[in-house]
Amino acid sequence: MLDDNEYPAVLNHLYEKSLMLHDTGSFNKTLYFFFIDALAHIDYTASIYAYHYESPKNIMGGEYLRWRVDEEKKGDRTKFKGFINWLRENHPQKFATLPSLWQMIYDTEDPASYRSFRIVPDPDSKSPLPPDFFYAVIDEFFDQDFLKSLYSDASLSTLFTTYSASH
Repeated sequence: MLDDNEYPAVLNHLYEKSLMLHDTGSFNKTLYFFFIDALAHIDYTASIYAYHYESPKNIMGGEYLRWRVDEEKKGDRTKFKGFINWLRENHPQKFATLPSLWQMIYDTEDPASYRSFRIVPDPDSKSPLPPDFFYAVIDEFFDQDFLKSLYSDASLSTLFTTYSASH
C-alpha cells in the first residue's frame, strides 16, 4: 500500500458510521438487504484501491458478494430493480432522494453497474473512482432521513410494499 493512498481513509469513513440509533430489525427486509449490499460493494470497491487485490480483506469481501448473488434472487428482492425504475417514473421526487448509488446501479437507463463486484459508473472509463465519490455515497446511505425511510412503516418501505403487491 502506498503512503499517499487516500482509500484507507475512505474505508475509515465507512467503518466509523453507526446504526446504533436505529432498530435495523424493524427495517423493511428487502430494503435492508440492498442497503447492506450497497455498503458491501462500497467497501469492496474502495478496498480494491486501498489494498492488494488478494489481501484477506478483499478475498472475504468477494466471498460475501458471491454469496449475495443467489440471495438477491429470493423473495421480494427480485422486485427491487423494478421498484427503483417505478419510482423514477411514478415518484420522481422520491427517486431523487434515494442514494445516488442506488439510482445509478438499478436505473435501467444508467450504464452504471456492479462489475466483478466493483462499482463501475462508466463502463468505458478505466480511471479509479475518486475518494470524493465514496465519501458522498457513504454519507447518502447514512443520511438520517434515508435511514428512517427504511423502517417497515415508513415512506420508502410503504412504496416498496405497494409496488410489490402490484408486480
